[in-house]
Amino acid sequence: MIIKKAEHEITAVRRDQYPEGNRPEIAFVGRSNVGKSSMINALCNRKGIARVGQTPGKTRVLNFYTVNDEIYLVDLPGYGYAKAGLEQKKIWNRFTDNYLNIREQLVLIVLLIDIRHAPSVEDAKMMDWLKERDIPYAVCGVKCDKLSNNKAILSARKIVSMLEVEPDTPFILFSATKKQGIEELWEVIDFYISDSE
Repeated sequence: MIIKKAEHEITAVRRDQYPEGNRPEIAFVGRSNVGKSSMINALCNRKGIARVGQTPGKTRVLNFYTVNDEIYLVDLPGYGYAKAGLEQKKIWNRFTDNYLNIREQLVLIVLLIDIRHAPSVEDAKMMDWLKERDIPYAVCGVKCDKLSNNKAILSARKIVSMLEVEPDTPFILFSATKKQGIEELWEVIDFYISDSE
């Protein structure tokens, strides 16, 4: 996709705050500090369109970014942030679950996994959740620039095995720093956008 325009449009925590209209939406999920905002910046080819927090758990709302006035990229709060209080976690989980469960415009969910580490318990729960829904998803092994190519590939295979990623699910090695995987992820996004029309 050629990015002509990209901007933050709205921040939401409730259904009545979501953008109106029928633009396709792509949601990004993953552990706190896994790099969702960095991925969105890389996909939009814009520095700082999505604020990259230095502190895990900083994103506590849903952020909607419009691209070419055609689609939305939706940055969801990260899960698994240990220092967040139980009540706060419940609140974040509630409005994240509400969005994922009810949003008809949602055409694809992108799950980010840090390629350097084994999937967490929360990653496995999210994968189970994705498998139970009728929503297409892709998996991105992020921060792959931190490993050699061979080690990244081996780690990706372990993640696919541990999470029992379904064979037809796209798995993309991604690095926001090195701009790796951007074209591949856009190809996947474009496919599901076209499929929803």
